[in-house]
Amino acid sequence: MNQAILEVDNLHKSFGRSAVLNGVSFSIPEGEISSIIGPNGAGKTTLFNVITGLYAPNKGSISFNGRNIVGLQPYQIVPLGIAKAFQITSIFPRLTVWENILAAVITHRKKNLDFVTPLSKLTPIHERAQELLDSVGLAEFAQYQSGTLAHGNQKRLDIALSLALSPKLLLLDEPTAGMSPEERRDTVTLIKSLWERLDITMLFIEHDMDIVFGISQKVRVLCYGVLIAEGTPDEISRNPKVIEVYLGEGD
Repeated sequence: MNQAILEVDNLHKSFGRSAVLNGVSFSIPEGEISSIIGPNGAGKTTLFNVITGLYAPNKGSISFNGRNIVGLQPYQIVPLGIAKAFQITSIFPRLTVWENILAAVITHRKKNLDFVTPLSKLTPIHERAQELLDSVGLAEFAQYQSGTLAHGNQKRLDIALSLALSPKLLLLDEPTAGMSPEERRDTVTLIKSLWERLDITMLFIEHDMDIVFGISQKVRVLCYGVLIAEGTPDEISRNPKVIEVYLGEGD
């Protein structure tokens, strides 16, 4: 088994008197593609927000590549190699697809463009932007205004913006939410292809069980802030507790 890239230990998060995460612990090996499932209100998105530094935990530790990241802000965590694609796309709708990608690459490389920037310094940036467009299948839409794209393509663009950060761990929050069946199939194919090609670890939240069981190496199940099960898709699909509280296949 590969070395753990992310280790979460006894994580707690409350908002006022409402406990959202209750002692969550798990580790993710480097290179794994896995999912987190659970009913609405289970704490899945809150877990992502704590990992990425948007929320501070009340208790517990989070280690990324052996480094404790609790207490770090999102802008400090991203350069370490964690990126997140949001459930609601975070694109710039008035910019073209190309301009969105270019801005993300420039920001990641901490370069500012001006009228005296040598062309030799721009070329690698443009090449990286084109590479990202190609990787998510949006090259033909490069000059389209982003806000005019179909929902599925907006999600592809959002994933490309996350990949522009060169993450080691990519968190995907419901990557197929709101999509048509065809868009869902295409997005799943894209996610699996990116994972296979990019030497990246992926963790995603998803409600569609066909998607979860189709591409996850491991599935983790949250229920009201408690991790009640983790295992292979086959193990999870046969787990009596999961069936009772989430999959709803029994009385």
